[in-house]
Formats: sequence, structure tokens, C-alpha cells
Amino acid sequence: MRRGGGFTAWFVAAAILLCLFGQLGALGFTGPDEPRYAWITRAMARTGDWVTPRLYGQPWFEKPILYYWTAAVGFRLHFPAEWAARLPSAFAALAAAVAIGWLAAKHYSGKATSLDSPALLAPLIFASSVAGIGFARAATPDMLFAASITLAMAAIAAVYSQAGALRGVASSADENPPARGRDFFALAFFGAFLGLGVLAKGPAAVILAGGAILLWALATRQWRAALRALHPVAVAAFCVVALPWYVLCALRNPDFLRVFIWQHNFERYLTPMFRHPQPFWFFGPIALLALVPWTILLWPAFREGLRLWREKSWTHSPGLFFACWAVFPLLFFSFSDSKLPSYILPSIPPLALICAIAGNRACERSRAMALAIAAGIGIAWIGLAAGASAWAKKIPWDALNYDYAPHAVPIWTGMAIGAAILLALVLIFFGLGRRTGMVVGLCALAVVLALEFANIQILPAVDPLYSARYHAQFMSHDLHPDRIFTFDLARSWDYGLAFYFGRQLPEWQPSDPRPALVLTNPAGFQQITRLGRFRGVLDEPEKGVLYVPVEPAPQ
Repeated sequence: MRRGGGFTAWFVAAAILLCLFGQLGALGFTGPDEPRYAWITRAMARTGDWVTPRLYGQPWFEKPILYYWTAAVGFRLHFPAEWAARLPSAFAALAAAVAIGWLAAKHYSGKATSLDSPALLAPLIFASSVAGIGFARAATPDMLFAASITLAMAAIAAVYSQAGALRGVASSADENPPARGRDFFALAFFGAFLGLGVLAKGPAAVILAGGAILLWALATRQWRAALRALHPVAVAAFCVVALPWYVLCALRNPDFLRVFIWQHNFERYLTPMFRHPQPFWFFGPIALLALVPWTILLWPAFREGLRLWREKSWTHSPGLFFACWAVFPLLFFSFSDSKLPSYILPSIPPLALICAIAGNRACERSRAMALAIAAGIGIAWIGLAAGASAWAKKIPWDALNYDYAPHAVPIWTGMAIGAAILLALVLIFFGLGRRTGMVVGLCALAVVLALEFANIQILPAVDPLYSARYHAQFMSHDLHPDRIFTFDLARSWDYGLAFYFGRQLPEWQPSDPRPALVLTNPAGFQQITRLGRFRGVLDEPEKGVLYVPVEPAPQ
């Protein structure tokens, strides 16, 4: 801003904040994880037990404590449940965005007033990507974990930069030896943030950060610099942050270490016991999808890596350090027998950083590359519009009492695809003129507008299909709450209904002779019909779950 880039900086800040914080409650809790973590957090805020996470009154050691602590603050302040549970992820994503922007500013020069400056582009890519938006709005520990690793790696990069092991364009002129005070604080921050990562998801934080540093040391032979990560200051800060809760929880719960360390870390990694088997190459496509609509920027990043390899000039390159940080989680979790898309979230901030740096350089060097990048972003938008249109055509809008008639859906989806094609053409036009700042600005603006439209119009309308919030509100004044049951529902609905009802709904048993209201799916409804416990036609169309008024058993 001091260099005259105030408007550009404010535009980037506004886009990032809208992507990460806009309408966090537009959709109720979805999937099995969000309502389960929210229940544990709400219970912790109500009971005041800040040591042992509890699900339905029983200790639950699937994840450590950091997410529950941070989300419980919102519940104690009486925020709406969705905001309280999702704000930690949004703030964590903001911290990760700031960290990679700081790294880009420290190591790479660029026009401060330009949107394609790495210091502005890197956080914008991360915050407006599919992964950044999605996980910033998830009531899970994943973004806290990724942000903790990002902050830790930023701190250790500062240590290596001060030691001369990393020499970026922006800092290459500074050959003075580092001040011991600055080195001390950077090491302390590295250990502390790594400790937060261990509190967020467990020892994987140490493995991912340590593995990335080891990979970098193998490539550059800078073993002495790499060993700075084991400095007593860093180790002490790590222990002060991470160990107290683990020790206290283990003392209060003798089975904690066995359940958490062995079952939810080693067995999850080494066996498919948690039913998430995927092929070895699974995370390759996931990484490509995670960076949409900026995925095309991986191409200049790959070309930049090949250039460094051919020139043998990577020894002191910050880009190699960032690449090792991005690649190691992808490799590590590819060997796991249990794979979920969230596992590689720690790779997304450094990938966004690398894409910003390489994209900026490629556009400055070549008009053809600037055009290719603009065209690639435009194609991504057309793909997004086509995918959203295909999804919209499968939604039972008439059952949802949506404002638009079903026959209007093709018109709206056609307009969406048309708008994406027009945007692609405009992006290509600016790419031809190598006006990459306009390409970046238009893409960011399109992300914000599309996201806000979804938050205001689409997500509240489809909420009953994916979240139990609507159903709990609909039945909140039922005259016989003790006779509401579930039957043959997926885990996500069981956890969601339990959270929004404030209690576990029992599973209906066919041997129960009394009348009841049963929440089920089409398969469960057919079974109830075959048992002769329901005759006729349901008055309420399916909205995620079916409401089946079960009749008394025949005498």
C-alpha cells in the first residue's frame, strides 16, 4: 500500500475475506464429520471439560483437541452453530493465505501494484481455489492442521533464509549474517506452530514437516542448515505447546494413547480398516481439482522446475524448498492404504505459492504462455459451469418448493454455461494483450460472485437434501418427540439429526408395535411397506430423508 497499490491490495483482501468468511451458515452441517465434531465441541463448551472430547457422553479420541478448543469459543459466545463450528477453519485459512503471501514477498520481487505479483497472487489463488473455499467452510480440523504446517514451514524458511540456505530474488542482495534474536524467534515459532499441528491432527504434522525438510536436504545437500529445525529452542517450543494436553489426557484416560496413536494414526495409515481404500494415483487428480480454477498454473510451475533441473541451479532456490513442502504430503499419503481428499490439504498452500511465482514469471517472459494461462482459466470456468449444470438437473426442485419451476432449470443452466463461455473469451482477450492483472482480477471477481450467488440462492434451497437442519426445525414442535426414530439411514444423517435434535434418535425396530414417525430412505421405506406397517402414499416428497408414519402392528 505504501508503494501505491492500495486499491489492488484492498481488492485482494476483500476477495479473500468473501471467499473464506462469506455466508458460513448457508448450508447446515453435512457428512458424518461436521455434525460429529460440532456435537463434541458443543458438549465441551457446555460441560467445561476442556481435556477429554466426548461424543454422546463417551470419550472420543479420533482427533486431538485444537479444533474443539477453538470452535468451543464460538459456542460459548452463542454464535449460530454453523458459524461457531466453521470460523476456526476460516481463520486458519486466512492465516495460511497471509503466510504464503509473506513468503512470496520475502523471496520474490514483483510489482506491488499488480494483481499478478506473487505476494498478492499466492494468497488469492489459495483462498479462491476449490480446496481453500471448501475446507475453510468445513467444521473439521483439516484447515487448522494445514495452516499450522504452513506457518511452521514459513518460520523455518525464515531461519534458512537468514542462514543463507535460501536466496530468493527479493532477498538475494542481503548477505549480512542474521541477528540471533530474529533467528531465536523464528525457531520458536517453528516449534510452536508444529506443536499446534500436532494438537490439530496428531503426529502427522511432524512427519509432513520433517519429511519435506529431509527431502529438501537430500536434494540440496544442505544438511547443516536442515538440522537447524532440531534446534533446542524449536524443540522446547514444540514441547511446551504440544505435550501438556497429551500428557493430561493420557492421565485421565488410560486408553487414549492406544486408541488415538495406534488406531487413528498407524492403523489408519497402514490398513484399510476405515474403509477408504483408493489407488496409488488417487491424489494426483485430487490435487488438480483442488486448485480449480487456477489449475493451469501448474504447467508453468512444472516448466520452471525443469528449467532449474537443467541449469542445476536449485541448491539455494526457495522454489525447491516450497516444492518439497508441496510434494512430500502427496507422496507420503499416496502410500497409505486409507485415502481421503483432505489428507493432502497441507500441500495446497505451497502449491498455490509455486503457481503464483511460476505463473508470474511465465507471463512476463512469453505472450504465448500468458495467452495459454488465460485460456486454461477460461476452460476451467466452462468446466465448472457444465458440472454445476449437470448437478442442478438432478436436483428435485419441485420437492424443495424452490422459486423456479423445474422447466426453468435448463434455462438457468444454459445461461450459466453461456456466462462461462463469455468470461473465457474475455480472459483470452486480455491474455492476448498480456494483461495478466486483468485476467487474475476477473477470475477472482467471478469466483466471489459465483460463490455469493450459491450462498444466497442455491445452498439454502438444497439444504434439506444434504443437511439435517431443515428436518430438525420442521419437527421441533412434534407432539410426540419420543416416538421419532431413524431407520436404515447413512451415518451422515444419523449424526446430523442427533446434533440438530440435541439427542440421539433411536433406531426403529420392526418389533416395536406402537405407531411412530420414522425418518428413513427409499430402501427403508420399501422394507417398512413390505412389513405391512404403512399403507398408502406419502404426503411429503423426499427431501433428503422420508417421513414415514408407521402404523401400529396388526393384532
